[in-house]
Amino acid sequence: MPGFFSWISGLFTSDEPVIASTPESRLLNPSAPVDDNSATDPALIDQLEENLFCWLLDSPPATLRSEPGQWEHVLGNLRGRIANQELDELPRQPMTLPMLMRALSDEKSDRHHLTKIILNDPALTDQLLQVANSPYFRPGDQPIDSVDQAVFLLGLDGIRNVISAAIMRPMMAARNSREALFAQRVWRWGLTCARSAELIARIQGQDTSVFFVAGLLPALSYITLRRELQRICRAEPGMTEAPPSLIHSALSRYQWATSQLLANEWNLPPKYHAQLLAAERPAPNQKQSPLNDGIIVGTREVLRHAHQRNMPEGDVLRIIHISGEQFTRVRKSILDVLEAGAKTRA
Repeated sequence: MPGFFSWISGLFTSDEPVIASTPESRLLNPSAPVDDNSATDPALIDQLEENLFCWLLDSPPATLRSEPGQWEHVLGNLRGRIANQELDELPRQPMTLPMLMRALSDEKSDRHHLTKIILNDPALTDQLLQVANSPYFRPGDQPIDSVDQAVFLLGLDGIRNVISAAIMRPMMAARNSREALFAQRVWRWGLTCARSAELIARIQGQDTSVFFVAGLLPALSYITLRRELQRICRAEPGMTEAPPSLIHSALSRYQWATSQLLANEWNLPPKYHAQLLAAERPAPNQKQSPLNDGIIVGTREVLRHAHQRNMPEGDVLRIIHISGEQFTRVRKSILDVLEAGAKTRA
C-alpha cells in the first residue's frame, strides 16, 4: 500500500531534531461545520483531551506534564520502532479475519455460511457470544445463546461490529494488575467512541461498519503503545515502569500513526486508512468524518458518565455535524449502554 507507507515515512523523516520534527498529533480534531463561521475555543478541545488522559491514566493533570525534552530518548526509541514498523507489541492479524471480511462483504453470503466460519474458531465463538450479550450489542433482555442466533438477531451490520469487537477484546484485556484499570477504561472508551461513530454514520447514510472498526483502533493503539513503552522502559537504566507523563506524551504523539499501522498489519481495505487520515487531519471546509464526531461525542459522554470533567453540551453541538435532536438520540443510546454496563460491572 504505497500511499500508506509514504504517509507513515513522511511523519518521521526529517533532518530536524526529534523535538522539532515530531508532530503533536491530536486525538480530537474538529472542524467548523460547512456554512458555519462559529469556532470553538481550542483550549476547550485541549481540556477535553487532557480530561480523557487523566481518567484513562488515573492521574491528576500535573502528573501528565513533563519538562521539554524530558522523555525524548525514550520517545525517540518508540518513534524509530513505529517508523520502521518494528513494534513488538503490535497485535498480529487474527487468522480468521480475512475470511470473515470476505464473507461479510459478499452479498451472496448467508448467515449459515458466516456461522460456519465463526464456529471453526472456538476462541472467537466464545468471545463473540460474550460481546454479543454485552450492553453495547444485545438487542433486548433475551440472552443470545448461539452464533446463529446472534447473526439472525443482529443482522449483517450488527454482526460485523460484534466480530470486530470480539477480535479486539482479547488484545485489550489486561495482562497484569498494573494494566487492569487502564485496559478496562480504554475498552469502555473505545466501544463508546465506536458506537457513537457508528450511530452518526447511520444518521448520515454512510457505511456504519467502517466507522465502528475505525473507532476502536485508537483504543487498541493506546494499549499497544503502553505495552511497547513498558518494553523500552525495562531496558532503560533505573526505569521499571513508564510514568504517566511519558505514557501521555507517547499516546498523544503516536495514536494515529499506530492506528494506521494496525490497519496495515491487518490488511484492512484502503477506506479504513482514508478515514483514519481524515480524522487525524480533517480538510478545511469539508464535511467532517463521523469518526471525528464519534470520538468527540464518545469521549464527552464516557467522561460525563464517569463523573469526570468534560465539555459543555453547547460546545459539543457547535463542533459536531449533526443536529441537536440527532445528538440527543445518539447520546441517549450511548447513555443506555453505559448505564447497563455499569450495572453489569456492579
